[in-house]
Amino acid sequence: MRGEFLDLNGVRLYYYAAGSRGAGEPIVLLHGFPTSGHLWNDVVPLLPPGHRVVVLDLLGFGRSDPALPGRVDLRSHADRLVAVLDHLGINFACVVGHGIGGGIAQSVAVRHPHRVSRLCLVASVAFDAWPPREVKLARAMLPLTRHLPPSLIHSMVRADLLRGYIDHERGSHDIDLYLRPFLEADGRDALMTHLLALDSAETLAIAPRLKDIVSPTAIVWGDRDPFLAVSLGNRLHAAIPRSTLHVIPEASHFLPHESSHAVAGVIGSVLKR
Repeated sequence: MRGEFLDLNGVRLYYYAAGSRGAGEPIVLLHGFPTSGHLWNDVVPLLPPGHRVVVLDLLGFGRSDPALPGRVDLRSHADRLVAVLDHLGINFACVVGHGIGGGIAQSVAVRHPHRVSRLCLVASVAFDAWPPREVKLARAMLPLTRHLPPSLIHSMVRADLLRGYIDHERGSHDIDLYLRPFLEADGRDALMTHLLALDSAETLAIAPRLKDIVSPTAIVWGDRDPFLAVSLGNRLHAAIPRSTLHVIPEASHFLPHESSHAVAGVIGSVLKR
C-alpha cells in the first residue's frame, strides 16, 4: 500500500492504492464529511483480490489541501474525481461512497455513466434529505460561530458526530483523528467552508436522472443512523433500477468502521453482478 499526492488544477490531493492490477475493474472508495480515506482502513483488506483499490482524501480533508471556498461543493468534488480517474489512467471503476462521498458517486454515475462500472452507496446523501438539521442550524449561526474558540467548536462537532457510532470508544478515537486538521483558527475557518458547502443542490438536480443509472448498484444502510434515516436508503432503492438494499441491524452511520465485514461483503456482491 502506497500513498501519493496528485496536483490537479492548482490543488494537491492525497490518495493511496492497495490491491493488485488483476482482471477485475478498479475500486474507488470515497469518504464523507468530515472524515478522510482512513474511513476505509478496515474495509480495504476485506475486499476481493484482483482489484486495484484507490482510496482518496477529498479536497479539504485528510492529507489533501485545505478547503477552498467555491471548490468543495458536491459537484466540484465529482468533477475532481473524474480528473483523478483520468490522471490515474482508470477508464471505469466500481465507485463506493459514504455520506457526501455517495452523493459524489451518484453525480459521476449520472453525468459520466461510462466511468462507473458498478455503484455502491453507503449511508449516502441524496435528494433534498440533507444536510441534517444540526448542520443547517450551524450554518445559520455562522456569523457567531466564526468568533467562537476553535476548541469549543471542536467539542460541539465531536459530540454530534459521536451519535453516528454504536461504539463510543471507537468513535472517540476516529473523530479525534478526523477533526485534528480543524483544531486551530485556520482549521475553524476551513470547517466553516465545508459547512457552507453542504448543500443538496446537486443531489436534487440529478434526482430525476437516477432512473437512468444502468450500473449494478448496491445500497447499504444502518438501521439506527441518526443523520440519514434508513427511509432515505429506501428512496434511493426505489429510484435506481435493479438496485439492492442492505440494511444492517443495530448499526449507525459510520458503517465502514463499525460494520466493515458487512460493507466489504456488499461491495464483493455487487462486483459479481
